[in-house]
Amino acid sequence: MSLLANVLVGVVAALHLLFLVLEMFLWTEPLGRKVFNNSVELAETTKVMAGNQGLYNGFLVAGLVWGLVSDQTDVKVFFLVCVVVAGVYGAATVSTRILLVQALPAALGLAAVLAAA
Repeated sequence: MSLLANVLVGVVAALHLLFLVLEMFLWTEPLGRKVFNNSVELAETTKVMAGNQGLYNGFLVAGLVWGLVSDQTDVKVFFLVCVVVAGVYGAATVSTRILLVQALPAALGLAAVLAAA
């Protein structure tokens, strides 16, 4: 597998680890509220939901790291496709910014993984 492909998969994993931390631990804190543009009231009301989202991001991180450690192209492809789909859905339903922050890095990683296969 090419170094570029693995670096991109690692970047996507790192982004989702950051999302996990923001959603599970910092959602109601000033940084979390700023990143997601939430009021104190909205953050408090939605913190359980956000924690659940963060946990799912953790599963994506685990899968991407599994793909890197095992160097299995199919595992990397599966989890990168999951991230792209989640990013497109998020862009359509929440904010187009998600397309750039989540879907685009995963799509670039997916293209690099497929090109190196």
